[in-house]
Order: sequence, then structure tokens, then C-alpha cells
Amino acid sequence: MKEFARKQREENRIFGLVPTMGALHAGHLSLIKQARQQCSSVVASIFVNPTQFGPSEDFAKYPRTLSSDIEKLESAVVHYLFLPEAKDIYPQNYSTYVNVDGLSERLEGRIRPGHFRGVSTVVMKLLQIVQPQFAYFGRKDAQQAAIISRMAKDLNLDAEMVTCPIEREPDGLAMSSRNVYLNPSDRQSATVLHRTLQAAQLLLQNGTRDALSLQSAMHRVLKEEPRAKVDYAEIVDAQTFEPLTHINRKAYVLIAAKFGETRLLDNMLVDFSAGGQLTSEL
Repeated sequence: MKEFARKQREENRIFGLVPTMGALHAGHLSLIKQARQQCSSVVASIFVNPTQFGPSEDFAKYPRTLSSDIEKLESAVVHYLFLPEAKDIYPQNYSTYVNVDGLSERLEGRIRPGHFRGVSTVVMKLLQIVQPQFAYFGRKDAQQAAIISRMAKDLNLDAEMVTCPIEREPDGLAMSSRNVYLNPSDRQSATVLHRTLQAAQLLLQNGTRDALSLQSAMHRVLKEEPRAKVDYAEIVDAQTFEPLTHINRKAYVLIAAKFGETRLLDNMLVDFSAGGQLTSEL
């Protein structure tokens, strides 16, 4: 892979990377579509990264669907697949990690200690191996995307980190590889995440800017679904992920909840146009 990447750079080709853990869905394919629009060569990687899973998390049962993944990548006209093994990424006695202090300890980092250290480390290694000009990530994992972007900026990496919109099912559920774990009842219950964000969006459009009022409204909607075990429903600064009391700058409305044994994330991006008009993107 490294030798191939060197040849690509020597030929002055614009090279894009779409890092994945497999179990591909339309959300991943939208990243590939974006990469193909910007790059002359696109590499997708599939690697279920052990260092971002906690001891009680689902590493062993994480869906692995390599044959169908390869078919989807071929249909999406991905030029190259990078498929490393764990021993390639983490050789014996591996002891070096990357951590984005502060940002990695909030929200998801608080609930999943060490998770973002594993994410940052594997993304850094993939960027070092593949050496793309662009790397593509989904906005569903908003905190992850922010951490990777901060890492790239802080460490003066050449690659540009590109965050792409959320892809949703027809009923609004954000696409995720973990959706396959949901039984029919939990799958139906999980749509409360999108309804909650829609309720917050309506309040924003009607002029509400008080973050605590929005969070209270979100919790009221979430409580209507008894299957939802809510970890958080918060409004945070889009760069620092610190809680906001008043929405007057770019922000995320974030939700994390568990349905049965499956934990799902969703969010809405809130921003302001040049004229000061608030916009929101689900």
C-alpha cells in the first residue's frame, strides 16, 4: 500500500481515502461518491479496529460482511481496497498512541474511555500508510469527525479531512452498521431519535435559542419511547463540544441512546448564514 501510494504521488494523482470498518451501507457509499467527485483515485480501507472497543463492547460480534462489502465497493467504482490485518496495524509490542486531549474526554469519550484514542491512532496510521490528499468521514459520528480534524490540524498533516452529511433511512433513522443488531421492535423505537431532532429543529426555526429549553423539549420526546435508554441529549459548540447555554454560533444537537443492546448516535448541525439566519441540517 505504501509503495502504491508513493507511485500515485509521483504521478501527481489526487488521491482520496475512505476509512471504514466494513459492514458497508449507503452512508459509506455516499462518502465514496464524494471522494470520486474530488479525486482521480479512491482507496477504501476495511479494518475493524480493536483499540477503539472497550472490554464490554461488541468487537467480537461487530458485523463482518467482506464479500458483500467488496461487491458494493466494485459497484461504487472504488479503485483500490486496503485490507490490513491487525498484526500489520499493531505489530508485536506496539506501544504508541495518539490522543486529542480534552475533546476526546467529553460525551462519547466520557462514556467510552479510551475509545477516541483508538480512533485517532488508527486514523493516523491509515493516513501515514495511504498518504491521501483527502480523507472522508460521516457526520453521524460528529465528535469523531471533529477529533480527527483537530488531530490533522494540530499535527500539520497534509491531508484534508472532509466531513460528509448523514444518510438516513426513509423513516429518518441515521444509517449505521449497528442498525443490523436491532430487532423489529427496537428498530421501530429507534426512530424516536429523528423525531427528537425534528422537534428541536422546529423550536429553533420558531426562534428558540436557549439550549436548556431545547434539551428539556428533547427529553420530553425521548421519554415517550420507553425502550430508549438515553445516555445524553445535549447542545454543544461544534468545535470544542463544550455545552452551550445559548445558541449563537455553530453547534451540534447530539443524542446517544440504547435500544435493547444496540447503542445509536444521531445529531443535527446548527449554523448561521452570512446574514445571521439560522440554518439546521439533519
